[in-house]
Amino acid sequence: MSTVKDGDTIVIHYTGKLEDGTVFDSSEGGNPLEFKVGDGELIPGLEQGVIGMAGGETKVITIPAELGYGPREEERVFEFSKDKIGANIDLEIGQQVQMFRADGMPIMATIIGKSETSYAMDCNHPLAGKTLIFETRLLEIR
Repeated sequence: MSTVKDGDTIVIHYTGKLEDGTVFDSSEGGNPLEFKVGDGELIPGLEQGVIGMAGGETKVITIPAELGYGPREEERVFEFSKDKIGANIDLEIGQQVQMFRADGMPIMATIIGKSETSYAMDCNHPLAGKTLIFETRLLEIR
């Protein structure tokens, strides 16, 4: 029986959880995920974790932050003046907004606080700094 190796295109169903059991994503009940192992389309820990799996096999893959969305970086949390946004816009805590870096590249920021004059914004990925647990089921090696 063949097993997954780097360069294979595979199809999996997965459920992604945090250490406390909170589900943050799942393909169950929907379309399975198809990807080429080693292409860098997914977080490294998931790509590495499926190597060696056989068709029909299930596996729990625990991914440390370094192989997931990286560590949480406090320098990516900052204050942004309301004057720079516009008078008619009122952002809410938890809302995600697209901003642009000085070099023109887009980034997503989450509003984590607000005052009379500014918003506190966090540009870390929501899963940065977290250990991720993926329950995977290999459906097919193509």
